[in-house]
Amino acid sequence: MKAARISASGITVEDVESPVAGADQAVVRVTSAGVCHSDLHLARGDWYGMRPESVGHEAIGVVESLGPGAERYIAVGDRAILGLGGVGGGYWCGACEYCMSNQPRHCPQAQGVMGTFAEEFAVYAPGLVKLPESVPDSEAPLACGGLTAYGALKKLLKYDVKPGRPIAIIGAAGGLGHYAVQLANSFGYRVVGIDVGDERLEFVRSLGAEFAVSAGDAEAFIRSELGGVDASIVFAARVAGFDLGLSILRKNGLFVGVGLPPTSDGAFQIDPFRFFMNDPRIIFSAVGSVQDMKELVELAAAGKVRTHVDRTGKLSELPAIFDDLEGGRYLGRAVITDLTS
Repeated sequence: MKAARISASGITVEDVESPVAGADQAVVRVTSAGVCHSDLHLARGDWYGMRPESVGHEAIGVVESLGPGAERYIAVGDRAILGLGGVGGGYWCGACEYCMSNQPRHCPQAQGVMGTFAEEFAVYAPGLVKLPESVPDSEAPLACGGLTAYGALKKLLKYDVKPGRPIAIIGAAGGLGHYAVQLANSFGYRVVGIDVGDERLEFVRSLGAEFAVSAGDAEAFIRSELGGVDASIVFAARVAGFDLGLSILRKNGLFVGVGLPPTSDGAFQIDPFRFFMNDPRIIFSAVGSVQDMKELVELAAAGKVRTHVDRTGKLSELPAIFDDLEGGRYLGRAVITDLTS
């Protein structure tokens, strides 16, 4: 089968052996694979030098074979979405304190999903979510981008940020942010979408944001028009986005970090005096659970959220797609639609 591989010389498409399903695993023939920003960071070695042999963790496909025990979760011929954000989506024990509190990515035995830029992929069957025909293959990025955005939005209610209140989404035109704008609008929040460039801001408005504001103007606009926001969700993979997210909060507002800047960006800083005066609540939100994925699939089937696909290509075009992603040359998401060439 064909699969993308990463080496010191870059990304290549190679012929490799097809996977065999182990215990509780299913082999899925991949029909589409989303290109996530974290794939780019891993391929480039941006995060503390981490550079795996293969990347890709968002996919839709059809189950081809099952390992022992996997028939309890899925059947051959089922069409399913896989990935669960990559981190922790490949295995969890189901019995530790984190699994029991619906946080499987923190399970001491957790394993990730990595390598879906391939014709076939062996995956932990409990992590598969069956798809209705109304959710097309182009929705593969829901597996991480959509799930991560949905998981972050669910944190608002957990921390008592109620619908009807103003929230800011930083990086609103991006691969994750464009989901968050749709979801937040659907849930009844007043959405301030923040990004850069006229085209991106117009895109944010088209998604349903009440306000679309350039990052350079956001703090002044939000302070004058809204007096601050009840929550800021930072999808931008830059430390400057984290700094902005803290600066626009009301007192006791909720800061939700989601984007992971490259290590070279350094750390974001908190002024202890402002921390004391404003008393923000600061959390991070990453990916989600199987139940979250099922809920998101239902929302997609109901037309509440969709993936804006602005770039498609074959597996062999992955290096060029990474370059386009790094250069910000498309809106929303990219999807590999042909894994065979």
